[in-house]
Amino acid sequence: MSPWNMDNLALLHPAALDDYVLSVELIRRQIVDAPACEEIFRYGACVGSVIYAYPSLSRAMDTARDHIATREKKGVSVANGSLILASSLSLPKGRFSRSWHAPPGGLWGCLILADTFLPPFRNLLPLIPGIACCEALHQDGASDAAIRWVNDVLVQGKKQAGFLIEGFRSPVHGENYHLLGFGLNLNNDTFPPELQETAIALSQVLGCSIDICSFAFSFLAKLRWYVGLLLYEEEQWLARGGRDVYEEEHPIVRRWKELSDTIGRRVQFGYDVLKNPQYEAVVSAIAHDGALVFRHDDGTTSVEHSGEIRYRQ
Repeated sequence: MSPWNMDNLALLHPAALDDYVLSVELIRRQIVDAPACEEIFRYGACVGSVIYAYPSLSRAMDTARDHIATREKKGVSVANGSLILASSLSLPKGRFSRSWHAPPGGLWGCLILADTFLPPFRNLLPLIPGIACCEALHQDGASDAAIRWVNDVLVQGKKQAGFLIEGFRSPVHGENYHLLGFGLNLNNDTFPPELQETAIALSQVLGCSIDICSFAFSFLAKLRWYVGLLLYEEEQWLARGGRDVYEEEHPIVRRWKELSDTIGRRVQFGYDVLKNPQYEAVVSAIAHDGALVFRHDDGTTSVEHSGEIRYRQ
């Protein structure tokens, strides 16, 4: 294990992330007033504060849980924003324990975030990884990358990246964490038969090999920006005498809408949509809290805060 070692492409100290972020992410000033830019970066500085890289793991999220439990038992604090990376995963799983193909060549890992978010803002956390990934893909040349609610990233209509966010309560001190698991297909362009029609790697799209370290830093820089933006907006809301409900359109929701192709689509919805689809409807909007608003064929509407969708048209 080393601070950073991704397929021997580079050996970089995590502190290099700061310089990288400042050089590539100043363009985010367009989202808020320029004077707030560096403050937002500071709010998100925890992301990638410590990076643990492994040649192989069974599941990155399991390693993250073990990391938290082990450090607590030793009386050592867990660094907020710690990142677990692996060159490959032997037992990767997504929602409902669905298998995920994670051989060498992809970007696999888990980000550990302390649960310091207030409820109106905590609900927006699942929107962040899809935004960060989609922006990184656009920057690399995959211009048609889009987000399918909540945070599946599709390129050419196929899944290039998936994210899973789970809560975890530490066994010793009862601290709450968000575990943000991620899997991004980069150079791993050979898929098992059951995934060949639905999955795609960035190298297939661009027709060339991807520098995994470079892409990883781009993705992490954007994660840092949006986690910082979430915390910054929370602080601003509190300064305005924040109420129980955040009634404005958050910049993260606005950016998600710009990058998503979900609104206006006819979809199949379910909590486990592959095994138990519940209904078909048209997505008419995304609410301020990140929920989807559906318009049904009989003219009624419904709102779903969790679950998943698959496009029908």
